[in-house]
Amino acid sequence: MKHVSDLHAETGYMSAVALRKAYGDGSLTPPEVVGAIYERIAALNPTLNAFSVLVEDQALAAARDSQARIEAGTARRLEGVPVTIKDAYDVAGLETATCTHALKGKVAVQDNPVIARLRAEGAVILGKTTMSEFGWSGLSRNPVTGVTHNPWGQGLNAGASSAGAGVAAAAGFGPLHLGSDGAGSIRMPSHFCGVFGLKPTYGRVPHVPVSNNDYATYIGPMTRSVADAALMLEVMAGPHPLDHTCCEAQPAPYLNRLAASMKGKRIAFSPDLGHARVDPEIAAIVRGAASLLADELGADIIETKPVWGPLGPELGRFFWSVLWGRRAPLLDVWADRMGADLVACIREGAGYTAADYINARERKYAYVAQMSAFLEDYDFLITPTCSVAAFPVERVQPAHWPEHEWDWLAWSEFLYPFNMSGQPAASIPCGFTRSGLPVGLQVVGRRFDDLGVLQACAAFETVFDGTSIRPELPFTAAKPGCPAISR
Repeated sequence: MKHVSDLHAETGYMSAVALRKAYGDGSLTPPEVVGAIYERIAALNPTLNAFSVLVEDQALAAARDSQARIEAGTARRLEGVPVTIKDAYDVAGLETATCTHALKGKVAVQDNPVIARLRAEGAVILGKTTMSEFGWSGLSRNPVTGVTHNPWGQGLNAGASSAGAGVAAAAGFGPLHLGSDGAGSIRMPSHFCGVFGLKPTYGRVPHVPVSNNDYATYIGPMTRSVADAALMLEVMAGPHPLDHTCCEAQPAPYLNRLAASMKGKRIAFSPDLGHARVDPEIAAIVRGAASLLADELGADIIETKPVWGPLGPELGRFFWSVLWGRRAPLLDVWADRMGADLVACIREGAGYTAADYINARERKYAYVAQMSAFLEDYDFLITPTCSVAAFPVERVQPAHWPEHEWDWLAWSEFLYPFNMSGQPAASIPCGFTRSGLPVGLQVVGRRFDDLGVLQACAAFETVFDGTSIRPELPFTAAKPGCPAISR
């Protein structure tokens, strides 16, 4: 690991908060920043493969418009700040293929409401980032764009489905990255890539169209600092008429309220949720992070094995396979152009009945009630984000784990429970393995306490700033085969 020091790296790694200050004092302009980031993307993305499409001409034009607003004194909250958008969400005039051949050619006629909010506050869209096919798995590969490589090691899984967003954040392709999370897809790539990611309370950020993932899919920020995530959440959050499941409340001033003491906070620490397999090195690093919260920040850490934990695997696997089982009609035409692991999951999920679904939903709601009651006794719950560090991306499970044709959930047992519960959950870097791979700490809060989760993570960031350590790029030996990107 080393600190990258070239000019384009320093520009690309600047936070949104720092960019706003630099634009205000005239030390940088949006066209300079956007141009420098595109030069960095041109140099590094051919081997990282973080983008499904880039829109350089449009971005530079938007940057020039932002500079004119800054000079006129009418700058908005994200004026001239670069942002990337996950391929799953509509950007007007661009294809929304979700990285599957089955949806190629679907061009958006208008921005998704969240993208519209970012653009209305002056954010400059750089392009769309890669994801797993349909967003179905935790593996940074798909049949359309190929492999997205982890910046900490070529050929290693970057996590998914928001793979490209995690890679772009870690590689210094600007400060703000839009991810989404249906079973861990913000937190997982944040863990693997060594960045910060927040899955907000369900309904905090509108999801249009409303996901049919049984109220378990979220839009959230992926950044290198808690402050940037807080700023991005302020812009994206708030009710929208096209999402009937939204929280009614307007967003809090998250950025200005980040500073908070953790002294005396009751924090439950569960190293395995009472059932999960965790690699010993990951477990030791996360335990060290819990000690930092206690020893450096004065939190009261209570180790626990929640009784609801072992109920998760059966529910998680059922709902995930049922969700993808609905895609069974596509198999007749597209099966040979889909990932084999996705096809296996679809075929398993297609075999369940409506009665199976309703009965499982009843068990799920009882499970969620137990989770919510549990957190009434604590301010936060902390766990590992994932059970493993980055492993070769061609595998579904690491080589030292039991094999299964589709079950990547086996090494991400800490993630999907909080998609079902609606609680806010974040992953923040907390250490590195002996081989230099990032490890994330998951921080979970009570429903609607997004601010509390951000405050806890901001406090942890003061005693361990993992994102100040950057991956060594470019890779020492490039592997051929990454697909070209559109410009």
